[in-house]
Amino acid sequence: MRFGVLGPLRAHVAGCEVRLDGARQAKMLAALLVDANNLVAVEQLVAVMWDRKVPATAVRQIQDAVSGLRRNLAASGAPRSLISTRRGGYQIDLEREQLDLLEFDHQRRLAERHTSPVETAVALRRALACWRGDALVGLASRVLELDAARLNEKRAATHKLCLSIEVDLGRHREAVEELTALLREFPYDEQVAEHVMVALYRCQRQGEALQVYERLRRTLADELGVDPTPPLQALHRRILAADPSLAAPAPASGLANGPASGPADTGPGGSGAPAAEPVMALPVRQLPLGVPDFVGRADALAEVARQLDVSAPGRAPVAVVVGGPGVGKSCLVTHAARLASASFPDGQLYLDLAGTSDAPRDPALMLAEALRAFGVGGSAIPNGLPERAALYRSLLADRRMLVVLDDAGPASQVLPLLPGADGCAVLITSRMLLTQLPGARHIDVDVLSLVEARELFTGIVGRRRVEREPAEADAILACCDNLPLAIRIAGAKLTGRPAWSLRVLRERIEDESRRLAELRIGDVSVRANVQLSVRLLPADAVRALSLLGLLGASTLPGWVVGPLLDRFDADEVLDTLVDASLVRLTTTDAIGQPRYRLHDLIRTCAVEIAAQLPAADQRDAMVRVLSTWLDLAGRGTDRLPAGLLVAEPGSASRRSLPDAVVDRLLADPVAWFDAERDTLLGAVRLAADWGLDELAWELAAGPATYYDHRCLYQDWEHGHRLALETAEAAGNTRGASVLLRGLGQLDIYRDEFDGATRALESSAALCRNGEDKRGEALAVAMLSTVSRVRGRYDEAAARIERALAIAVGAGDRHLEAQLCCSMGVMRLMQDALDEAESWFGEALRQARALDDGHRVAVVLRRFSRLHDRRGDPDEALRCLGQALAAFEELADERCAAYTLLEVGRVHAGQQDRDRARPALERAARIFQRHGDRHDEAACWHLLGDLDATAGAHDLARRHHERALRLWQTIGDTHQTKAPAPPSSP
Repeated sequence: MRFGVLGPLRAHVAGCEVRLDGARQAKMLAALLVDANNLVAVEQLVAVMWDRKVPATAVRQIQDAVSGLRRNLAASGAPRSLISTRRGGYQIDLEREQLDLLEFDHQRRLAERHTSPVETAVALRRALACWRGDALVGLASRVLELDAARLNEKRAATHKLCLSIEVDLGRHREAVEELTALLREFPYDEQVAEHVMVALYRCQRQGEALQVYERLRRTLADELGVDPTPPLQALHRRILAADPSLAAPAPASGLANGPASGPADTGPGGSGAPAAEPVMALPVRQLPLGVPDFVGRADALAEVARQLDVSAPGRAPVAVVVGGPGVGKSCLVTHAARLASASFPDGQLYLDLAGTSDAPRDPALMLAEALRAFGVGGSAIPNGLPERAALYRSLLADRRMLVVLDDAGPASQVLPLLPGADGCAVLITSRMLLTQLPGARHIDVDVLSLVEARELFTGIVGRRRVEREPAEADAILACCDNLPLAIRIAGAKLTGRPAWSLRVLRERIEDESRRLAELRIGDVSVRANVQLSVRLLPADAVRALSLLGLLGASTLPGWVVGPLLDRFDADEVLDTLVDASLVRLTTTDAIGQPRYRLHDLIRTCAVEIAAQLPAADQRDAMVRVLSTWLDLAGRGTDRLPAGLLVAEPGSASRRSLPDAVVDRLLADPVAWFDAERDTLLGAVRLAADWGLDELAWELAAGPATYYDHRCLYQDWEHGHRLALETAEAAGNTRGASVLLRGLGQLDIYRDEFDGATRALESSAALCRNGEDKRGEALAVAMLSTVSRVRGRYDEAAARIERALAIAVGAGDRHLEAQLCCSMGVMRLMQDALDEAESWFGEALRQARALDDGHRVAVVLRRFSRLHDRRGDPDEALRCLGQALAAFEELADERCAAYTLLEVGRVHAGQQDRDRARPALERAARIFQRHGDRHDEAACWHLLGDLDATAGAHDLARRHHERALRLWQTIGDTHQTKAPAPPSSP
């Protein structure tokens, strides 16, 4: 089994080439091989597969590609365990002889350990023999191209080192052709030019050696505006003077020839020894002062320590600590670097890149700063960025150093500062993801936990002061959103004002409009820190951030950015905000949507930015987002079992997402509503805050079927009351009537019949005035339910007749089917069994004609009581069985409970205690969970009657007492002999 990346991708098992199904599998295999025997994170594989727009199904496609690759490898004879699944990614495990890259690295390490120049050169030639051309040619992936560039540079460095040693060993005639070819590949590389000139001179080709110098001098002058470095100028003068010290040493034996290509780290000196490198007199120790009150971050510190451990499996040479403004990245990295300093005996280099400042630092200037720290000064520092980077890497070769790059900007600022030596490690802080860095591991840092935040605050302010006002301390931390920078500023304010109580500061920062102004001390402020990040954003990202701030503190699905910007696709804008750590990806919800959030202080900054926009622009953006929520809620309700609480649409605008997106979101409508519960209530609140009364009532009423289905009474009431206040203030009678009707139904479920009557009568009156026939019929029908449950059967029947007449006149067949069923119930209670049968039959016929499966099940449940009354319990149970199956398939728990109660009644009528008990107990548990005390009491009372008949008098007494307590809580103490009919619709 042999694999290769040092050239075109190669995979051979049992002497045969492995079949790869397309570019995706090839890129997958290449990514795993480049980091063989180490975990390759899923996010790294995503970056390999997609350079720009990442599809929503990226993780699933990665899984499919891995599965396909495993199948193809196994079909060739490779073990299925070759690619293992690890937490967060995948790993391919290979022996050294099975992968050319592993063999190459092994031979390079052998060369580093040899003390004999001959043995070193032999090992380097073996390393170069692993190559078959440029690495990973033909694979279209920006990440793999960076990996290939890194490998090619290692090859070039190995080649240059090998040739320089061979020239020093007297093999200049054998090396001169490879050196000349190398110079054509790297025309600005003065080290290679130096080797070529020495080799040509020693081959008695002095004129050609001088021509090499002259060509390089002209090239540097014309294209870069610089002169050759002093060492090369000195070599030129020595060749002109035929310096005897340039004479060739006696040729060494034991070297094998072989073609290769690549750059070198050292060059020949005047006596044939390697050219002198600048040497650091003392190790560099540049880490800034540590933070004495550093707290928490145990997981992040452990991960950084693992990445800095050169012996750890899966260790990455580059670790990037990423987080938003003020989360404490620099403190964390400085602390971690100090803890790891003993592992890097050659020193710790610290560079502040100022990536978020007005003037990010030029990599060339920082390289000059680093070179000076290493003892390179004056004219010895090359002029160009590539030359400085090459010298920097050469100085770090064979050393174990930690390089800390603080406040990094884009990857282009960082790449020249990365050492090439295996023994070095790089620790970076950045507000943005640096996925373009080859082999980098990202460590995400968020705000502190509450415990950590309290510990930091207490350490600054003092334990005694915090213990005197613990509630005020917690309130201050909440205002600071547990952000370390904000906590330090708040703590510093209190430290500088010992006479202040914590309450004083809390009162000053609890007002969100003043909070950012208060969270400032000297030149340090939260607002300025956030603005550093905002300043780096493109204009559309700044606009998106500001408008996101107006949506409140909820976690949001990513699609909201599109309506905010009035665009169909704004994924790239959202990605920009996430990569800049201004918007946080918090989780993926149950339907697979990534969810995002702005930390509170960033949101406050965003609101300040939004205030600079015209008020009309802000309002239009809110309308677009809320209209999209309304459209989704309406489409989701359409996919739920039919319900009579759905109101006719109002006049609010609706904005649709693309159909493919809608179908994906609403594939399981209940799951979508579950995922968006809090956000939908937030949308109602947002509409109310902006005075959008029509949107407010439609957004509140839209999910009513879902609330009914899930028995989410608190959400139901909260949204309705919030929207009702807005509708009434705006004089929106249509919206108010719908919301009052919803609240009336909610009061019926809660056995609060006086409140239900007031709400429903008000709704009916508003509907009459507004000529809303369907709304009036619904309100009157609901009032009939109140009458029926209270035992006022004649009043209930009269109300049903009135509602039915209105519904027939309005042509509402669904409501007509429901009211026919309700009339059947009333006739059954009035012992008019034949009339009841007629009404039930008509209701069943209409429900089936409408293909309303839920209403069919309701009618069957009601019909069962008629069969039981006529002495046909088997037919009653058959109807109930069909109804129960339908409700369970629809996940309608409450209607299932009503059906179970009826099942219990039928079995109780036959004195079949064993079959009645499980149905009644299960129904009682559901009613208890939903707060339906009336029907729960009916279950316990019926169980008590069965227990008494069976002679279990103690158990009967406990069940009867339990039912009585429940009836007493709703003022129904007369229900002690027989349970009332259920209050179901």
